[in-house]
Amino acid sequence: MVKILMVCLGNICRSPLADEGILKSKLPKNKFLIDSAGTANYHIGSTPGTRSIMVANKHGINISTLKGRQFIKDDSKVFDFIYVMDQSNYNNTIALAKNDSEKSKVKLILNETHPSKNFEIPDPHYGGDHGFENVYQILNEACSIIAASLN
Repeated sequence: MVKILMVCLGNICRSPLADEGILKSKLPKNKFLIDSAGTANYHIGSTPGTRSIMVANKHGINISTLKGRQFIKDDSKVFDFIYVMDQSNYNNTIALAKNDSEKSKVKLILNETHPSKNFEIPDPHYGGDHGFENVYQILNEACSIIAASLN
C-alpha cells in the first residue's frame, strides 16, 4: 500500500482538502493510504474549517469528520510521499527527517504542476471565501497529476 501525507500549517484548510477532499477521490482506496497533518499544534483534534468543509461539499466531497493532527517524526518514516503546501511547511517537515532518504520524500505540492518553481499554495484561512475555491482548484490540478503518476 502506498502511503501519502499532505501537510499544511494547522491541518484545517489546505491539507484536509488535498487528502480527503481531492486525492482520495482520485485513487483506489484499497491501494493507497492518504492522510494529512499540520506542522503546528494549533488545531489538534479540530475539524476542518467551515469554509474548507463548504468548498469540499460544493464539489461533492465530505471532509467534516476529519480531525486535525500534528506532523510527527515517525511520519517521515511511515509515508512514501509527503506533499507540503508552502516553504515553511517544507522547512518544518525536513527538520524532523532523520536522514536523506526521509528528506527526499518531502515535496512542495505545486512542483507537480510547475516543476522546480517552488510555488506555494496560499493559505486561505485569513482571506475571503473565494480563496478557498481558488485553493481547491489549485489542489485539484496538482492532485490530478499525482494520481495520474501513481495509477
